[in-house]
Amino acid sequence: MNKSKKFSPEVRQRAVRLVQEHRGEYPSLWAAIESIAPKIGCVPQTLLDWVKRHEIDSVIREDVTTAETQCVKELEREVKELRRANEILKLASAFFAQAELDRRLK
Repeated sequence: MNKSKKFSPEVRQRAVRLVQEHRGEYPSLWAAIESIAPKIGCVPQTLLDWVKRHEIDSVIREDVTTAETQCVKELEREVKELRRANEILKLASAFFAQAELDRRLK
């Protein structure tokens, strides 16, 4: 899933700030988002995702933060690399152990 980065972080922050500032002027969060999204040039669902992500990162809403998600991804990559290295070391040690056994028998 490759998302294009059409909007800069500054535009996203400004859009989220606008939603937060004008939230009280609308009957619901969705109404505020539907009003503000065309002004930013994005679809309402995208703006809602930005608002939710901001609330999660600000600990307003409970979920996994962006920093935690990044950390988990980095750790998963590291685990994968370490498992690959471990498998190579196991194969190498088996190879050299067999070579040592072959040499002693001759």
